[in-house]
Amino acid sequence: MKTRILVGILFTLLERKRVSAGELAQKYDCSERSIFRYIDELTCSGIPIDVARGANGGIFISDAFKLPRGLLTREEGARLSEALKAMCEQFRDPALLSAAEKLELQYGEEQPTTLGNILVDSGSWGDTHNFSDKLALLEGAITAREELYIDYVDREGERSHRRIYPHLLVLKQNIWYVFAWCTMRGKFRLFKLGRIRSAVRTGKTFERIPFAREDIPLGFWPAESTVLARFEISPEALPFAQDWLGVENIVTANGVHTAEVTLPDDGSLVGKILSLGAGVKVLSPESLQERVKAEAKRLAEQYE
Repeated sequence: MKTRILVGILFTLLERKRVSAGELAQKYDCSERSIFRYIDELTCSGIPIDVARGANGGIFISDAFKLPRGLLTREEGARLSEALKAMCEQFRDPALLSAAEKLELQYGEEQPTTLGNILVDSGSWGDTHNFSDKLALLEGAITAREELYIDYVDREGERSHRRIYPHLLVLKQNIWYVFAWCTMRGKFRLFKLGRIRSAVRTGKTFERIPFAREDIPLGFWPAESTVLARFEISPEALPFAQDWLGVENIVTANGVHTAEVTLPDDGSLVGKILSLGAGVKVLSPESLQERVKAEAKRLAEQYE
């Protein structure tokens, strides 16, 4: 924790011209006295940090200062710069971009590429930054400890309005969630960002509620909600099946493509199978076959 705060303070000072002890204390959830102790440690390490008193005072670092070459190898610095730029594609945060550019200036290659080697975009196709705006709003609310009023649609299609205290953004299987205290339920919940129709700042702040890594329900599909399924896949559907099931789970023998994989049976499985049309056939289990047949029949009857 101490090292994380020291590094965080250093990068904050590199990004901003001047910052107050109060701002840093709020950002890192500690007292101003602790901030000044961290500043003393950084100064003793040879980093030229100064403190000015008065109305226009604050904590600042010399513009001439650069990160010591020994802090990161060139490869580590370049990879960190790429990772920050990838996150910028999601959050479009000027502070992240500025930090990435500073790292690139010091650790980048002679002719750096505009995007680097990594591009992350969790938004839907055709999304014109709406998803990034939502991510940025939530990230800002987490930092500011600000309550949000959200319009949410759950997996059953039920719509509700809730007040939440956002604590953490979670990325799982390329899906973003916010781990937040739900005032309606009186406990922590995981909310899928794609199901948040709108989010509005209430102007109210909250005190962070302690939680442990084990409190975050990342094991979304318990054993009783999974099914071991076997499929036959046509050549036309193979690319789509590879995206869904993973190329490592597909076996080709005598020109026939099959896959056997354990999948979450969360209510959307039948719909996913049908979305691939006649290109994917369920070989087992029989119970899944019957469910797919029944849903396909129901779908066909809508067009009769």
